Amino acid sequence: MTREPRKTHVIQGIGVTPQIILGKAYLVDRGKIEAPARVLPENQVPREVERFREAVEESKKQLRAAKEKLLQEDAVGPTYILDAHLLLLEDKNVINSTLETIEQSWINSEWALKINLDRLRKIFNSIDDDYLKSRKTDLDYIEQRILRNLTGRGTESLAQIKEKVIVVAHDLSPADTAQMAKDKVTAFVTDVGGKTSHTAIMARSLEIPAVVGSETATHSINTGDTVIVDGITGVVVVNPSPEIIQEYMDRNRTRQKIERELFLFRDLPAETLDGFRVNILANIELVEEIPAVLEHGAEGIGLYRTEYLYLNRKELPTEEEHFQAYKTVVEAISPRPAVIRTLDIGGDKFISHLDLAEEMNPAMGLRAIRFSLKEPEIFKVQLRAMLRASAFGKVKILLPMISGVSEIREVKKALNEVRLSLTAERIPFDPKVEIGIMMEVPSAATISDILAKEVDFFSIGTNDLIQYTLAIDRVNEYVTHLYEPLHPAILRLVRQMVKAAHDTGIRVAMCGEMAGDPLYVPILLGLELDDLSMNVLSIFRVKKILRAYTLRECRELVETCLTLSTPEEIEELVRASLHRKFPDEFRDLFNSKLPGNS
Repeated sequence: MTREPRKTHVIQGIGVTPQIILGKAYLVDRGKIEAPARVLPENQVPREVERFREAVEESKKQLRAAKEKLLQEDAVGPTYILDAHLLLLEDKNVINSTLETIEQSWINSEWALKINLDRLRKIFNSIDDDYLKSRKTDLDYIEQRILRNLTGRGTESLAQIKEKVIVVAHDLSPADTAQMAKDKVTAFVTDVGGKTSHTAIMARSLEIPAVVGSETATHSINTGDTVIVDGITGVVVVNPSPEIIQEYMDRNRTRQKIERELFLFRDLPAETLDGFRVNILANIELVEEIPAVLEHGAEGIGLYRTEYLYLNRKELPTEEEHFQAYKTVVEAISPRPAVIRTLDIGGDKFISHLDLAEEMNPAMGLRAIRFSLKEPEIFKVQLRAMLRASAFGKVKILLPMISGVSEIREVKKALNEVRLSLTAERIPFDPKVEIGIMMEVPSAATISDILAKEVDFFSIGTNDLIQYTLAIDRVNEYVTHLYEPLHPAILRLVRQMVKAAHDTGIRVAMCGEMAGDPLYVPILLGLELDDLSMNVLSIFRVKKILRAYTLRECRELVETCLTLSTPEEIEELVRASLHRKFPDEFRDLFNSKLPGNS
């Protein structure tokens, strides 16, 4: 009995690789395995302990095989993800605690593992930062891998696929992705995941087109269905009509042409038609991202997030571990500058010996600079490493979540103590390292004229500035529609901060997501920001748009926008301006939806 042709339907997910692929779907079972709960007779406990050890060893063997495959393909960058998972399989918080639970409670391995991982998940659930919260998936991947080995369900190897397909799965672990036969798996779609999930990072590193976070792909797509995967907009079209296929293929040819043209902007200055110069910098989280920073022509690193050094470990990172990471980044990017941000999460976010009370509202609690100043010895370890790295290139230190002058002065005091200790030990460092502050708290924006006299530069963090100013939780699905970068209040605050910085003679950067969105480039130019720091994939587009405008045009656009009352009115005006500049490329440059897609 033949299956009737299925109707065309569209699934919206999150695009993570800017490519469009047409192919046949291959549905893979990656549904979550639930942990059964059983109480065991005492005489079965020793065998249960051995069963768990065997499952852990088999999991290590599988991950090592996946890592070896990456190394053979010279995909060294993403191997750190598999290393992190291998470390978790050695972590006493995970393995030894589970063994103790089996022995003391006489329960089966699956249940004991779940109890211990749930305890660790509670730590990650309290993290406000989207990127860091997504690291909780490390625990999920490890749990599922061990459970599959415990239950004998194993893991179907994607390396065994014999024909070209688009893989559709509930989720894919980094090991799954690493083992894909790149000449056979042309793209993949998952139900879960986000832009910063490990699945997305692996897809970008291996240049596999992907859409993640589709929610319903495994329920809406069958093996053999024809599928279009749009890694730009995150759209997945299932069983498209010939007309839709033609539309997407035409668009893909246009996109490829634009990409080739955009590459020509790599070595061109980020300069308006009337000579206004902006520095284009890159945001990074990991040392492995440096080659992409250089490849895309960034003029330095505008934000190096250091939080990853603290996660997925029992003990705090040593000064030497900090130093080696910073030194690697600084040397690789030299003579360009590297702006290194001090720790931007709270003490309750570490899997370490720190034991701080849970907070009702972590986003506004003991986090970022507040935590660093409360724990000066931890803070000074990081400051020492940053200063030591400054002997190998241009380092700038960035302080997160500053809300007033007293915090800056406390940091300066700690920094001076560190300088004196390094001098006494005859350890070289740059005595003129610049100190900047993240402008992301409304109180800081309000007194920006006062703060500007205390520091060497501002860096506007729009992610938190918007969240705090508009009183919304970015990760709360019920209010995310209120997250409006073009809200008149945000534009006025940014203008106020830029004016305060320039009146005092210091530079002002923007390092939040807003800085890398092509839609906002004319506004940011009109506000006269000096530096824009972004994901490397945004650099070419931002340069292209920047070089098509004059500063005068952008100033006039901003003045008009500031007379409008709503974000919608402002966005309409900005889009109209961009459409006039790029009538033929607008849809592809700004990832706008295709006609017919709602």
